[in-house]
Amino acid sequence: MKRLITYIVFFIGFAVFAQKQPEISVKADTTKIRIGETINYEIIVDNADTGVNFSDIKLDSFGRVEVIESFDIDTLKNRLIKKYTLTSWDSGRYVIPRQRVYVWSQEYLTDSLMIDVNTVAVDTLKQQLYTIKAIQNEPYTFDDFKNYILWILGILLVLGLILYFLFKRKNAEFDAAGQPILAPYQEAILHLKQLDKKQLWQNNKVKEYYSELTSIVRYYIERELKIPALERTTDGLIDTLTDFSDAESIVTTPETIKKLKALLQEADLVKFAKSKPVATEIENDRENAEEIINTLQPTAVMNTLQDVESELPIVLVQKPVYKKPSLISKTLIILGLLLLIFAISYAVSSGLRMKGAYDDAYQEYQQLNQSADELE
Repeated sequence: MKRLITYIVFFIGFAVFAQKQPEISVKADTTKIRIGETINYEIIVDNADTGVNFSDIKLDSFGRVEVIESFDIDTLKNRLIKKYTLTSWDSGRYVIPRQRVYVWSQEYLTDSLMIDVNTVAVDTLKQQLYTIKAIQNEPYTFDDFKNYILWILGILLVLGLILYFLFKRKNAEFDAAGQPILAPYQEAILHLKQLDKKQLWQNNKVKEYYSELTSIVRYYIERELKIPALERTTDGLIDTLTDFSDAESIVTTPETIKKLKALLQEADLVKFAKSKPVATEIENDRENAEEIINTLQPTAVMNTLQDVESELPIVLVQKPVYKKPSLISKTLIILGLLLLIFAISYAVSSGLRMKGAYDDAYQEYQQLNQSADELE
């Protein structure tokens, strides 16, 4: 038993002794460069592929050597490589100090590295010398014209709006199809006459007749009294008209509201209960519909009752007389606007030039003051 324990201890010690320790080294592709050239600098860790931590690279204490790029760690078999690209813009000899690398929290140090940075030799005898050139103006860019473009776009927008409102025909009293818009009363009377010509109830289309008749009355109320009559139920519409009448917001009589209620209820019975009124009842409802239209008005319109039996002509809202401006007037207007644009553009450009001259003079003034301070 003692011999077995001795062998085990011996083999464990031998294995520990035989295990390789991590080796840290540095490598550079060159140690002599000219100003601005690069050095490929590497930190190599052998015999370790895990538990390695590279510290931030430390360069010369004067800060003359710079890191251009730091690459990711390359992993090979039992080897880790950390690469950097270095450069310098000052000639001289510099020492890259020893770098710290931690392997399983144990610190290791690399060797230092000395590099030489040389200047670029210039042979002034062979190099052709040139005379001093005059000051060159900078090329124009978009920013040089940006303010002008914004001003021009703004002026063109104003000009377009002026021309639009100047030559626009006023179609406020015409519909989308270009037809004159009838007043609510005129439109209702016209639709009633058109309904009579269709002879719907004479052809056993009583339901369609009452539906169109009540739609004419409801649409008149909606346009003339500004009440959503097409969306209201019969009771809801009657209650609204009663409230408006009590508040004297409309001109009507209780009898008119009663006739309207009777007409709407009769239409509901025809449409939903399949009621079939006789001819005299239908003609009476037609007369009541026209009488309702004649007597139901807003307070602002204090017209007398129209004669329902008379054949009054339906007067359309006439299109306003529009006189096109003459060619001379158009030419003078356009020339005046162009002169206005030119004047505004000239004023803006002059202001910008004056501002530039002021800025230049102010800079020269500051430079003179700075020179005077330095002399003192």
